[in-house]
Amino acid sequence: LYERDIMVILVSSGSAIAGKEVLGDTDIKDSSIRRQVYSSVGQPRMMRHYDSIFHDYGMRCAQVLATKRDFDPGKHRENMINCYEGLLSEGVIPIANEDDAVSLTMSMFSDNDELASLVAELLDADRLIILSDTDGLYTGHPDDDNSRKLNEVKVTQNVEQYVQASNKKEGEGRGGMASKLRIAKGTARKNIPTYIANGKRENVIVDIIDNKEVGTKFIH
Repeated sequence: LYERDIMVILVSSGSAIAGKEVLGDTDIKDSSIRRQVYSSVGQPRMMRHYDSIFHDYGMRCAQVLATKRDFDPGKHRENMINCYEGLLSEGVIPIANEDDAVSLTMSMFSDNDELASLVAELLDADRLIILSDTDGLYTGHPDDDNSRKLNEVKVTQNVEQYVQASNKKEGEGRGGMASKLRIAKGTARKNIPTYIANGKRENVIVDIIDNKEVGTKFIH
């Protein structure tokens, strides 16, 4: 994509997990403070990993941390647009993540899918690709023989029932398929085609850019 002059913004979590790997278990009882500490410790470790990977390919990356309030109309929003556009104009890949260290619990993103949607809307992206551990949205649980993948979904289609069916076999955590479906529909309503696809599939992003039938595409 970089060689084809396609501008990409990567939205990535993992700082809290990286921080826990460094600190291990802590005596901090408050879950919000514990998350802040883990994220603060893990963020530079995660970015060091990304920087090393990008450097190996002769590319540059940058960290852009945001809170939900930064997307409200005003100076913060304008500054964020300027930052992203400045980085992209220099051929630098922005890596976005929530600023867990200063985010208030009541104004946190529901997950990084929501952050990705807001960034896509902020910059009027050509498309949003949400990577999951399944090949897309199915009519039931992906492992069921009678379940089939939906290749294209309009925002007016009632497909929420399929997510409920798919959840009968396993619980859904933060950032599960129900959340991805809600975000995908919401983003597509803003005329940004949105895909849910398997991040473990080889060349998945390039294939989507090349308009191959990969994942589930959500359209207005």
